[in-house]
Amino acid sequence: MDPAPFLGELAATQRFFTTATACFLPVDAGFAPRPGMFSVAGQFAHVARTIDWFIEGAFVRSDGFDMDFARHNAEACAVAELAAARAWLERAFADASAAFTAHAARLHEPLPPGILGGLPRLAVAGAIVDHTSHHRGSLAVYARLLGREPAMPYA
Repeated sequence: MDPAPFLGELAATQRFFTTATACFLPVDAGFAPRPGMFSVAGQFAHVARTIDWFIEGAFVRSDGFDMDFARHNAEACAVAELAAARAWLERAFADASAAFTAHAARLHEPLPPGILGGLPRLAVAGAIVDHTSHHRGSLAVYARLLGREPAMPYA
């Protein structure tokens, strides 16, 4: 199967996220609206970790998705610098695109039982778009709380 439509969706999602979150400065990395919430850097890292998680579950692991969310969140929260979080996110998108290309012949194979169980592996593209969009919106609120104005993502 031609992965081009999914690669386009991933690229657009990355561009929208990058545009809307460009207002954050390195000094904003540790900001969180309340204790126990992801920081700005943590939000970026969580998005990156989740992209990695979707790709691992769809194309790498034979048993589906790793459900150790406490560990995943700890990995994201450990990222304290915005530059490091942005770099991880860039790698995650690049790795996702590479995985869709490398596994193009498997995109219609069903996912194992559990998360998105039984759906074709290509369903993770939509899940990545949806999850990333959710956190783009959360970060828009963070930006406003910091007195910053997020750019319109689609411009």
